Formats: sequence, structure tokens, C-alpha cells
Amino acid sequence: VSDMKKRLTVLTNDLFEAAKASSGDMPVNIETVDLNALVRQALGEFDERLEKAELNIRLSLPDEPSYIKADGRLTWRVIDNLLNNVVKYGQTGSRVYIDVKDCGDRFGLTIKNISAYELNIPADELMERFKRGDESRNSEGSGLGLNIANSLIDLQHGSFRVSIDGDLFKAEFELP
Repeated sequence: VSDMKKRLTVLTNDLFEAAKASSGDMPVNIETVDLNALVRQALGEFDERLEKAELNIRLSLPDEPSYIKADGRLTWRVIDNLLNNVVKYGQTGSRVYIDVKDCGDRFGLTIKNISAYELNIPADELMERFKRGDESRNSEGSGLGLNIANSLIDLQHGSFRVSIDGDLFKAEFELP
């Protein structure tokens, strides 16, 4: 029963956040944020979970800070959602590539990993609410993470996309 309560709480919270994000009814505090620092901080917080899942991070960051105009809290939530997906759905013992790139007037973050599940769904459908790549639905998660991430990046005037190539899952966003 406690597992069911926990999943219901997660679903309720995710639904509430998805509704606020997609409606634009969420405060956005745009400031100068170092994307490199956010990525390093997130990886520090996920270190134990990534190690337990036997996922090997291959991190590529510019030598200089990657300053973006964004809401640090919202961008953190996007990175958190993406790393949660990596831990939940990544193939044990595989590598996860995380790259921050200078795209001229923007910086981009790309996270690529091999899925433990066969990705039998088009990439655009994964960003719809309640869609997940694992049809069995045995793992935790609401199916709202990518939808929320997309809405949060959109609120900050950025772009978000996912792509699938076989079992390779790739999520990327760019922010000014």
C-alpha cells in the first residue's frame, strides 16, 4: 500500500507541475546562470544513484563558464528530470554522454544514453503526457517528465527535443 501511495503522490505532484508549466502559470525568474555549474551540481546529487545503476558518465563541458539567461530553478528541474530518466531507464553498465556546447547566441545541453527497454515509440510521442518508452509500465514514473521538461524550457524561451536511434535515447535543450 505504501508503494501505491508514493506513486500516487508522485503522479499528483507531476500532474500539478505539468498543468502549471504548460499553462504558463508558473513564475519565471530569468537571471544569468552557469549551465556548467548546474550540470556539475546535478551530477553530484545523482552520483550515488548513477553508481548504483552502473552508469558511466562521459562529461564534456567548455573550459569557460556557459552563461545562459534562464531560471536556475526551472533549468535545474529539467536536468533533474533528464537524469532521473537516465537512472530509471538506462541500460545497466552503459555510458551516458553529457555535453554542453556553445551554439553561438545560446548554450545547449545534450544527454545521450542507451535504453534498457526497447524504444518502440516515436520520439515525438515520448514528449506527450503519460507516454513512456517501456510499454510494461513496471518501473516508477508518471510519464510526465519529458512533457514537463519541454514546457519548462519553453517558458524560458528555449528549445527542447528528443530523438531515438535504435536504443539510443537523446534529449537536448538550448537556452539563450
